[in-house]
Amino acid sequence: MTSTSHKTITTEHRSISRYAWDEAWGLLSLLLGYLVFCAALLALLATQASADETMAEVARLEDVSQGSLLFQNDQGRYHLAVTLNTDVQIHVSGMIVRAKVRQTFQNNSESWVEGVYVFPLPEDAAVDHMHMQIGERIIEAKIKPREEAKHTYNQARQAGKKAALIEQERPNLFTNSVANIGPHETVAVEIEYQQVLRYDAGQFRLRFPMAITPRYIPGVPIQQEESVSQFNGLGWAVNTNQVPDASRITPPVSHSENKINPISLSVELNAGFPLTELNSPYHPIQTSENNGIHTITLANETYADRDFELSWTPEAGQAPRAALFTEQMEAELYHLIMVLPPQHEQSGNQRLPREVIYIIDTSGSMAGTSMQQARQALLLALDRLQPGDSFNVIAFNSGTDQLFNQAQAASSHNLSAARRYVNSLSANGGTNMRPALEAALRNQDETQSLRQIVFLTDGSVGNEAELFSLIHQSLGQSRLFTIGIGSAPNSHFMSKAAQFGRGTFTYIGDVSEVQSKMQVLFQKLETPVMRQLVADFGNAEADVYPKRLPDLYAGEPLIISAKTDLNSQSLIISGQRQQSVWQNNIQLDQGMKGQGIGTLWARRKITDLMDQQHEGTDKQRIKQQIITTALQHHLVSKHTSLVAVDVTPARPQSETLEQQAMPVNLPHGQQHEKIFGLRPKTSTAAPLHLLLGTLLLLLTLLLKPRNSREAT
Repeated sequence: MTSTSHKTITTEHRSISRYAWDEAWGLLSLLLGYLVFCAALLALLATQASADETMAEVARLEDVSQGSLLFQNDQGRYHLAVTLNTDVQIHVSGMIVRAKVRQTFQNNSESWVEGVYVFPLPEDAAVDHMHMQIGERIIEAKIKPREEAKHTYNQARQAGKKAALIEQERPNLFTNSVANIGPHETVAVEIEYQQVLRYDAGQFRLRFPMAITPRYIPGVPIQQEESVSQFNGLGWAVNTNQVPDASRITPPVSHSENKINPISLSVELNAGFPLTELNSPYHPIQTSENNGIHTITLANETYADRDFELSWTPEAGQAPRAALFTEQMEAELYHLIMVLPPQHEQSGNQRLPREVIYIIDTSGSMAGTSMQQARQALLLALDRLQPGDSFNVIAFNSGTDQLFNQAQAASSHNLSAARRYVNSLSANGGTNMRPALEAALRNQDETQSLRQIVFLTDGSVGNEAELFSLIHQSLGQSRLFTIGIGSAPNSHFMSKAAQFGRGTFTYIGDVSEVQSKMQVLFQKLETPVMRQLVADFGNAEADVYPKRLPDLYAGEPLIISAKTDLNSQSLIISGQRQQSVWQNNIQLDQGMKGQGIGTLWARRKITDLMDQQHEGTDKQRIKQQIITTALQHHLVSKHTSLVAVDVTPARPQSETLEQQAMPVNLPHGQQHEKIFGLRPKTSTAAPLHLLLGTLLLLLTLLLKPRNSREAT
């Protein structure tokens, strides 16, 4: 056989082999594409059926009476389960608040259930008592380290015993878990807390949060096995590397027009002085007065969808300039001190030029009335700028946008451009806050002016700790002023960001308040600050909080908590405003006797310890100090929880326990689709798989003739 013939046979052999391979690959691709196509089609049809079924169930929700609560099972069907009612009783004496929050869980189903309810409290609440009531029996809760309390609860849960667990997720956000609620049974959990009233610009304010704005959760999702077990929750968000407890701070949000979670509230107010005004700006109230004690109740049926606020103004000349409360516990004295420095006279003082950076949140949670409030407030702020000032406007949602590359002079031309820019802003997207803060904190060395950052937002973020660290590390010579916008802002973020920013926090809950609230803020921005405040207890040993006394702005008091020995006699508080020195001498033996002053001191100590984590202090040492303080004073903290367990098993071991997260209302004025979008929860990857299967089939059919031609 010649060489040429050998090559021909070899070539033909290769062609036949290639042809066989191409044919096999073509058939395999065709089969694979067909299988993917069929699987995707079946998945799509199943998804559509599930979605249709779910939509049918949702349609029937409209017929449910208000206050009813439904849960969705794994098949997308709803069934009547636990309803929640909340009753709040608040007692105010002078500056001290004592509150009881009673949450009643009623199981309307035939199953044994565990209710998990995420709820807000004031960010400075000292939660110190909890008990669980079953019929006539009351079980007192015990304070334990968080991991131990969780273990105790889980053991009782598995054994079929009724149990309740209160955990702190954020200083203003708590979780109440109640296990083994029997069919058609009612279990009540009562929580008690203390706090100090806020006094500002001549008014006392009491806030009770009732709603939770859905949080923006940044970061990369954490695999379930990598998550810390105590953080596994039932929320709509998954845990991420930036928010490892995201599933615990994102309770499911009701999308029905019917409100859930009814709430009743009453306040017994003993102000200690005559009042000229008593006002509830967001809820209609009924009031009565007897011997100087005012009783306030909600006038209408109310559901937990916006925060409650009560304010009162003393008669002229009756406003306190100082207040002192003292409690003795064994060989130690605990003090709560409020001192209001004298008002600053502005006459004769030259106004300093300012560089003001305005940050405005335009994320989806700001849609509706919140955006209207924010725009109006920002326009008023722009009107206050004067020649010699400079400014910039930064807007953010999922991305960040700046009006100018850097701060520009407050000329009429630049201000007109700014007003057009602000009026054009609309709300949509996520709350990616960090880039906006970073932009505002840059370029500080380029100005000699007084540099102020005014931040308008609802604070709906879950990565608060990361943002606090950024502010602490990058503040420089700037001062950060936060303005809480909307019916349920994240007050923990707003107040703490202002604290780390050495500024102050203003809350605007309604469009009608914009003018008056911004006027108070302008006075703070434009008035010299009381600085270098010092508390001197003489020779007495004193443990004072906050450790670093804050700067004071116009109308703000200094409030400190201190623990001293029994020999302490006096306190001298001093500070400086520009070239003027101020000093106040307080006799510690002349204070009013109070209860819970030690608890308030411990709460402030724990807050101070938590703040130290943003300064690089050893976290394990801080954690142990928090646990020691919290256990000593019976306080819920990030690392301690209250747990109550009934000794008698209730649920038979043969009965299963359903775990159900209690939904919350979307805060008043917010738009569900702007936050969560329009994509149904039943969405799957089936449409994508269907498209891929179809493309694979077409590709196989197109390649097959070409392969056949090449083989011949």
